[in-house]
Amino acid sequence: MDDLRLFLHVLAATVWVGGQLVLAALVPVLRRVSADAPRAAARQFNRVAWPAFGVLVLTGIWNVYESDAGQGLLTAKLAAVVVSGAAAYAHSRATSRAALAGFGALTAVAALVALYLGVALSED
Repeated sequence: MDDLRLFLHVLAATVWVGGQLVLAALVPVLRRVSADAPRAAARQFNRVAWPAFGVLVLTGIWNVYESDAGQGLLTAKLAAVVVSGAAAYAHSRATSRAALAGFGALTAVAALVALYLGVALSED
């Protein structure tokens, strides 16, 4: 079961974090296609990203119960996950370009921090 838990967690992180990075890289090209293309791509991405985030949260809780990792790192990782999810939600509701950019950047940075802390926790 440990392998399944880790596989699901890493798979979901790949979608959540990696998908954000890929989508961010595609935005300039999508804007050249049409003004609505980035929004359409983001809506489509959200169809897989939010379920992946849910799997991350569920497997993260499962990981907490199965691990004896350091509480400081774990608390920091959980905070980064909450910030990433909240910023992604705010990004999806933003109407100005500044808010879209700011919340998008915060989402990605927090997700990368959570990913890094997850790796650090695995070494604990």
